[in-house]
Amino acid sequence: MAGVLVIGTLASAGAFRGGGGSSGGSGGSGGPQYRITVPQTLAGGKYKLAKDISQQAGSSVPQDGANEHDIKAAGGQYSSGTKSLVMLGLYGVIDDPQTAVDHTIRGMTRDGKTEVAVTEKEFTPSGGGDSLTCGVDVRTEMGQKVTLPFCVWADSSTSGNVAETDAAHLAEDPQSIDLQEFADKADKIRGEVRKPLG
Repeated sequence: MAGVLVIGTLASAGAFRGGGGSSGGSGGSGGPQYRITVPQTLAGGKYKLAKDISQQAGSSVPQDGANEHDIKAAGGQYSSGTKSLVMLGLYGVIDDPQTAVDHTIRGMTRDGKTEVAVTEKEFTPSGGGDSLTCGVDVRTEMGQKVTLPFCVWADSSTSGNVAETDAAHLAEDPQSIDLQEFADKADKIRGEVRKPLG
C-alpha cells in the first residue's frame, strides 16, 4: 500500500510546472541558491530511504514552464515502521514561489481519486523559520481510503512536497492529525534535503 503514496504524490508532480500566465515575481534574480538532495535518512534518522524516485519524478516534470526554469527533480520514498513518507523536490529557477506552492497543491487532487479533507494553510515551524503550507488529503485506492497529510514549500530555487501514510492507520480521521507537528517534521526534512549550491 505504501506504493500508493508514491503514485499519488508523483501524479501531482506535473503540477509543479506552474501552468500558463506570467508572474511579476523576481525570485529567480541572482540565480539558484539551493539544490534538493536525497539523503539516506530523514527527520534525524527516523526515516530510512526505501527507493530513490528522482529519475521517475524527473520524467514527469518539464524542465521549463511558465514559472519554473532549468528544473531538475529529486525525490525518495522513505519508511519508518508502519509509516511511508515521500519527499519530492524540484530545483532550478522559480519565478514566483507562491505560484509553485499553489499549483503543487491543486495538482494533488487532479487524479480524481484524491480529495481535500483538511484545507491547506500556512504553518510557521515551532522553532521559527520560513513557513510551509500543509493540509490533509484523502485518496481512495481499490476501495480503501488513505489519509495523506502533506506539506509544501517553495523558494526562489527549490520547491518541495512531503507526504506520509501510516499502514497501521490508513483511514485515520483527517481532523485528528496534528498539522503543526507535521509541519515541524517537514521543516526538519526541508533542512536535510535543501543544500546550498557549490
